Amino acid sequence: MAFFSNLCVIMNLRPSNLIICENDTMTDVNAPQHAAHSLALQQLYSHYQAVKINDINDLKFSHGSVEENARLSAAGLTIDLSRAFINQEILDELILFAETMGLSDQIQALIGGAEVNNTEQRAAHHTALRCPPAKQHRAEVTATQHKIKGISDRLRSGQWRGHGGSVITDIINIGIGGSDLGPRMITHALSHFADGPNVHFVANVDPRDLETTLQVLAPSTTLIIISSKSFSTTETLENALSARKWLLTEMNQDDLSNHIIAVSSNNEKAIEFGVNAENVLPMWDWVGGRYSLWSAIGLPIAIATGYQNYNDLLAGAHAMDEHFANNSLTNNIPVLLGLLEIWYINYCSANSIAVLPYSHELRLLPDYLQQLVMESNGKQVSKDGEPVKHRTCATIWGSAGTIGQHSFHQLLHQGTESIPVDFILPLKSHSHEKHKQAHLVANCLAQSKALTEGKSISIAEQELLNAGVSNEEAQRLAKHKASPGNRANTIIAMDQLNAKNLGALVAMYEHKVFVQSIMWNINAFDQWGVELGKQLSTPILNTLQNDNSKATADTDKTTAFWCEQFINQNS
Repeated sequence: MAFFSNLCVIMNLRPSNLIICENDTMTDVNAPQHAAHSLALQQLYSHYQAVKINDINDLKFSHGSVEENARLSAAGLTIDLSRAFINQEILDELILFAETMGLSDQIQALIGGAEVNNTEQRAAHHTALRCPPAKQHRAEVTATQHKIKGISDRLRSGQWRGHGGSVITDIINIGIGGSDLGPRMITHALSHFADGPNVHFVANVDPRDLETTLQVLAPSTTLIIISSKSFSTTETLENALSARKWLLTEMNQDDLSNHIIAVSSNNEKAIEFGVNAENVLPMWDWVGGRYSLWSAIGLPIAIATGYQNYNDLLAGAHAMDEHFANNSLTNNIPVLLGLLEIWYINYCSANSIAVLPYSHELRLLPDYLQQLVMESNGKQVSKDGEPVKHRTCATIWGSAGTIGQHSFHQLLHQGTESIPVDFILPLKSHSHEKHKQAHLVANCLAQSKALTEGKSISIAEQELLNAGVSNEEAQRLAKHKASPGNRANTIIAMDQLNAKNLGALVAMYEHKVFVQSIMWNINAFDQWGVELGKQLSTPILNTLQNDNSKATADTDKTTAFWCEQFINQNS
């Protein structure tokens, strides 16, 4: 395991959920329980007991040059784990853990299109969407990509005309969840390359989302993309109906064919809605919603930035797929990051993970990752339907640097909970103001350094004394100014943000999520939990729209009270 041969970076994280039985066996309520690898789990717990009291500042250089051996590069990304809470022995046990779970075979199953989604009996073959033509075995993917290119080229060149021969200047993508978050995040991230029609995104059923978007647009120069795999998602259909009504204020029903495109697996419903059959792009059941930006759901990306950038996005993701599929577990970026987070969550009591992109263009990345991570691994039963006895997912949150430094970074540095951080760092900006980019990079590196090294009470006291503060006041204030340090963080860097690097970054996080699901023995590709709220909302909506007092009386008291308040306010 050459990558970590000299790495010994230990951090002081104290668990709240690790329990020792009288016979000294490990019964960690968060660590995955599988008989086949109980020894690996015991070893991991023993390692935690051995390292939890150590200080990173004492051990950082104890085994040579940590920095050079803690970096791994692939697909345009460089991952720096020199400030991770890990050492070689722990890594060895984590790799053994992964081997007992058959992770290598599971990776091949995912990439090969096997039925890894066992609750819905289908593949999760989104990696096929980014295979280059020479390796593409799904003809429907190639055909759809040609259609994406044709549509985007016509819109960008002005050949696609709207009502009265108008050039289309604005696109509204109406979707929600994976049909919104992915293309929205990518389009914002690649805004430097945007030279086509203006692309807007509407997801919220709150009427103000669509209304404020339409206020500055004209129907004759606007094209609507309805992105809905089932073409039955309530929020999307409600917004689509309102958008169609808006279009019809300026044109006839027959003119809609040049103003509406649909991306859906339900052609019949899309055509029934009024979409021309030629303007319906397909979706497939082997592509999950949160993995769908690589499909025709990514059409807004191609329209905004050009098909070449869209193709580069796919190429970057494919490069990460190749790295993930063809490298050993010990030199595999998604594997190492996934295992590291398993260690943080199940052994070091990490309840949340912060993702901090030091790039304004990547400001929506934490929002995108919230769905990818928490909808995938927020599960409480195993693949076999048995209750899990361990935590399966941390809360993902964050915002763009340097904005967060003036709000929640206080918690990261001095809070009572230790929160691992991913710093996302493009080294070069697309802006010509290099001095401001230097400020940005300096802040990112400083935050990483401060989280790890902290500031001792003695140093804080000496700084106060040097500033002319009295001895008594210095002793009083030093405890407030000190930071504990020893807080884990990872730097994920790239030379410059572009479509290829971005594709690799997103694919890296996708594969990291899959690695964790295998380790926890859960299905990362279903999302039954989100259906409950949808199911319950239907009768409530009927009550609100029909002023049905009987239906109100039949529900629980809290819901009935607020239904009555709504009816009173809107009568």
